[in-house]
Amino acid sequence: MSLITQFTKGIGRENPVFRLLLGMCPTLAVTTEAVNGLAMGLATTFVLVCANVVISLLRNVIPSKVRIPCFIVIIATFVTVVDLVMNGFVHDLHKTLGVFIPLIVVNCVILGRAEAYASKNGSMLALADGLGMGLGFTLSLTILGAVRELFGNGSVFGMELLGSGYHPVIIMILPPGAFISLGLILAAINHYGKLRADSA
Repeated sequence: MSLITQFTKGIGRENPVFRLLLGMCPTLAVTTEAVNGLAMGLATTFVLVCANVVISLLRNVIPSKVRIPCFIVIIATFVTVVDLVMNGFVHDLHKTLGVFIPLIVVNCVILGRAEAYASKNGSMLALADGLGMGLGFTLSLTILGAVRELFGNGSVFGMELLGSGYHPVIIMILPPGAFISLGLILAAINHYGKLRADSA
């Protein structure tokens, strides 16, 4: 499989959120604003890329019986780096994301890619896979955050788009709004896919 194919599948047909429905905990919890989704997505991408490459490089060294604990230690190392850097440089955002940064360690997207792909392929393919899956995850969280912020606050990335006369739909920035927004986005994607299939 080519690097381009491996990279693009995570953004499109194997998108971890919109296609595989993985990593739902941070997806639904932190996407009250677009910036939160973007930050969580980028943090996860960094961990995913670094963990994939290291696990791929060590795949012939790690004993198969202890591979999962080894994967978790590697992932936790990079999560710690992300946690400390965000706390030091973007403290307000770090406080907003809270416990969900350390919980990247147990994100099924990262552990799943480590087990299913990085541990079985070379480092360049693992890098392409991690970057594609990470960017797909980031794109999904940012879109979901933007939709919720737009209808819940009338803004996107803090920029007011719907005017001062807009009456916010408060439910969109509450927990039920995450499920409603994700359901509507998935319905739109599936409807578009069906239309494309019917016209082919």
